[in-house]
Amino acid sequence: MSEFSAADYAYMARALQLAERGLYTTTPNPRVGCVIVKDDAVVGEGWHEIAGGPHAEVHALAQAGAQARGATAYVTLEPCSHHGRTPPCADALITAGVSRVVAAMEDPNPLVAGAGLRHVHEAGIAVASGLMQAQAEALNPGFIRRMRDERPYVRCKLAMSLDGRTAMASGESKWITGSDAREDVQRLRARSCAIITGIGTVLADDPNLTVRFPLPGGHERQPLRVVLDPRLSMPETSRLLKQPGGVLVVTACDETAARQQLEQAGAEVVHLPHGLDRVDLEGTLALLSTRQVNEVLLETGATLSGAMLQAGLVDELVIYMAPLLMGDAARGLFRLPGLERMEQRIELNITDLRAVGKDWRITAQVVQK
Repeated sequence: MSEFSAADYAYMARALQLAERGLYTTTPNPRVGCVIVKDDAVVGEGWHEIAGGPHAEVHALAQAGAQARGATAYVTLEPCSHHGRTPPCADALITAGVSRVVAAMEDPNPLVAGAGLRHVHEAGIAVASGLMQAQAEALNPGFIRRMRDERPYVRCKLAMSLDGRTAMASGESKWITGSDAREDVQRLRARSCAIITGIGTVLADDPNLTVRFPLPGGHERQPLRVVLDPRLSMPETSRLLKQPGGVLVVTACDETAARQQLEQAGAEVVHLPHGLDRVDLEGTLALLSTRQVNEVLLETGATLSGAMLQAGLVDELVIYMAPLLMGDAARGLFRLPGLERMEQRIELNITDLRAVGKDWRITAQVVQK
């Protein structure tokens, strides 16, 4: 028999709804919601609204006031027990006098990792964890991946025709999908800490890779743009360099003149070689992790997408499929050299399939072997 009641599920579901309001604004912190309940009534609600601001528990306790004493606090992530930019939420719950704390999941941050719940329990408060854990984890895939594996969560975005083509043989690709799908991509960009692309895409399309219109929650942050440029071929006139959010160029080339030109144009250049004329892909993700990048959106061509996929560095695919045919001479979705036998195939778990305007959006998790 479950230790959680139907009411527990209902209140945690509400806390998860609140946490989602911070989808675009909390990075590098996790998205967290909190609901405080006393005598079967909600007396306080809150969510982590922006990094550096009060945590979800603090907002909820402020709303609950004196009614927090003897209440149950439902939080989507274990209350923090360490001093960061804000004081520990575990202490705030203890001081408020709650009688029970229910967490959806333990905090994967090594600075917490169960210590918050232990601290609350040692203060005489009943604790429970694991209620709706899968839903809580789905809210923070990047934070969890960074804490557990010291790399960001990588989401690869692609647009293709019904016959799996991303561009005509000439390279022409605007536009495969409709305006609704392109608007949906803006939400993917907005929730990401960084966008990775390759030099081929920069030279061919000269993209901006910015969030181009207002989104819910007062979103204003632009993601960092990361260009993998093995030979430092990026022109200093690229539109990327004229947009807010910053540009990081990762290269295998150590040519001083080219580096200085890009730096004078506003880019940061990092040298991460991996063999001849190749950028270290794992090293790039590790570097981004040290900069507190949680979620990465990979927006690039078939070569870099395929290389990241074959290296086991892509967690999720988001594919927009348009109802059109482009022919067998058009360019394919991934370049995957060496895939010759069925045992080498890359397996996916489709987690979501839905219409977006006239197109279809396929979301799939990459099965890591």
